[in-house]
Amino acid sequence: MSRWLKALPLALALAALGIFATSCGSSNQTQIRFVHAIQDAPALDINAYGPQQVNGMQIFADVSFRGFLPLQGYINVLSDTQTIKGLANPTDTKSVFSAPVNWTAGLQYTVIATGFSATGANGSNVVLQSVLDINTAPASGYVEFRVINASPHSPSGGVDVYIDPIPVQALGTPVISALAYQQVSKYESLVFFPGNNSKNSNNGYQLYVTQSGSTTPIISQYLGPADNSIHTLVLTDVQAGNTMNPLALELTDLD
Repeated sequence: MSRWLKALPLALALAALGIFATSCGSSNQTQIRFVHAIQDAPALDINAYGPQQVNGMQIFADVSFRGFLPLQGYINVLSDTQTIKGLANPTDTKSVFSAPVNWTAGLQYTVIATGFSATGANGSNVVLQSVLDINTAPASGYVEFRVINASPHSPSGGVDVYIDPIPVQALGTPVISALAYQQVSKYESLVFFPGNNSKNSNNGYQLYVTQSGSTTPIISQYLGPADNSIHTLVLTDVQAGNTMNPLALELTDLD
């Protein structure tokens, strides 16, 4: 049985005690989701330590590389200054990473751990990014995309991102240019082209990610969003490798 299944009753018990609020309207609550992009790290439990959880509180359990939780939406957590640790085992005393955060109450964040766990004492080469999400619905007939570069092995000059309506005749102008490792693009609003969630669709969009200045795709991926939706695309490495993964993670922010 996975640690996620074992931890589920505890999570339910914590929810019943009100540690996870039912609404982000509470004055000391914020909403987060977590993405594991540390290419040389095992599955991780994510714990929070702070004034109100001195002994630590598990936020997420058993998140594998390129995994993210929750699968939809966000969870509510305390917004005070605290330390977030990634543990490879619930009984570990040494964390894969340990980083301070200071989330603002009432906001939403995508929290991404990237970098390498094998270099540096106590995961010091891991980078924990808290990226502010702005989930205001786009106008009818539009869809929004944002890209986060969490790939340490992305090209040194950054990447260009094309999101072209299908059928694609030729690469047009990149919607995002020279996006470097650890950078986050702004939200790009595009005219909605409906897709049918099929890789062989004649609708939707084709995502291309190239080395900046090149037209040779590193990533070629079908996107079939819904109208009025917002999507975050996360670029990662391949697991235990030295190249960018040929598929981006697609997180649905608002659907």
